[in-house]
Amino acid sequence: MSNAATTTGRAPSVYVPSAEALATVLAPGERPARPSALSASLTFGWRALLKIKHVPEQLFDVTAFPIIMVLMFTYLFGGALADSPRDYLQFFLPGIMVTSVVMITMYTGIGLNTDIEKGIFDRFRTLPVWRPAALAGMIFGDVLRYVLAAVVILGVGLVLGFRPDGGLMGVAAGIGLLVIFSFAFSWVWTFFGLVLRSEKSVMGVSMMVLFPLTFLSNVFVEPSTMPGWLQAFVKANPITHLVAAVRAAMAGESDATNTMWLLLWSVGFVVVFGTLTMYRYNRR
Repeated sequence: MSNAATTTGRAPSVYVPSAEALATVLAPGERPARPSALSASLTFGWRALLKIKHVPEQLFDVTAFPIIMVLMFTYLFGGALADSPRDYLQFFLPGIMVTSVVMITMYTGIGLNTDIEKGIFDRFRTLPVWRPAALAGMIFGDVLRYVLAAVVILGVGLVLGFRPDGGLMGVAAGIGLLVIFSFAFSWVWTFFGLVLRSEKSVMGVSMMVLFPLTFLSNVFVEPSTMPGWLQAFVKANPITHLVAAVRAAMAGESDATNTMWLLLWSVGFVVVFGTLTMYRYNRR
């Protein structure tokens, strides 16, 4: 209590705003504008990048892991499957780039499941923003991880002797196709992240799906060397279409058929799993 209040024996006065003043402050015109869908998604994407800033060891899977994969498979299979590791690298590097980046997409579902378990997404759903913004923003943030992993693999390949005939434009086109597919494929894991109960379950299911898709493809060898019954699966595998399209782009060639299939698979993943994800997210 102030000295003046003590002297006069009265309590200090408290300002009570009038109804007119409150109406002016709370008038609809004074409220901030609702963020657009793109703005909200980019904000959540920035959140994903800040998580990497504060926990940089999250980048291990997009730096050290791809380097290990390139070195191990090049020198493990290069002499057996080609005249030399360097010759095998010309065929192999686009494939291992696809494998490494596609493997990374599962962390989208794992991160989503972790946020759900901590109650973070319950808070996000109460915000006056576009409903899918939190999910789309998370995937936007992961796009940087995809690009970084692809660049790391390309850098290691160049050091080991990989020479893309398509030059800079061919490499950029190949990485662009890979990022488009990975963005679409990430919606598969967002759905699993919402449906499954723990991050270990998400990882287990993801590995069970990813290993057959990546290894039973044209990443390591040409499908023509496989048994006929296996070739049927390999030729229908979306990873096969992706690897063929990326490989052709980096070689400076055009593969319209596989590129078309790649884009169709990408649209299908977004439409099917994006819809299922939002249905589950809105009713969770």
